Amino acid sequence: MANIPTVTFSNGYKMPMLGLGTYQSNKGDVENAVKEAINLGYRHIDTAFFYDNEEEIGKVVREKIEDGTVTRGDLFITTKLWNTFHKEELVIPTCKRSLTKLGLDYIDLYLVHWPIAFKVSIE
Repeated sequence: MANIPTVTFSNGYKMPMLGLGTYQSNKGDVENAVKEAINLGYRHIDTAFFYDNEEEIGKVVREKIEDGTVTRGDLFITTKLWNTFHKEELVIPTCKRSLTKLGLDYIDLYLVHWPIAFKVSIE
């Protein structure tokens, strides 16, 4: 894959402008999609708590790092805060839950999935 253009944030970090979205990826299929995308040169992977695929994506990302295809610094991982977790005291624990599911030390971009809140979920 050709060199993917990036956008530079005000803090100097760069985000690839082309990434793999993983919404509605079937269990099992998302692993193959992420693996192939990384092999083809994609460096931005987009997921979300709501997609229920963070664990599978994290597994593949860690495998591709371990096999030397990429480093963690080569990748830009985005995930999102779901609507039931907008209360201030729920944001950090929910982000940490995504980090745990992904099995990563950090997320490059953490977004509010939708700008409206739903009733708080008790989990």
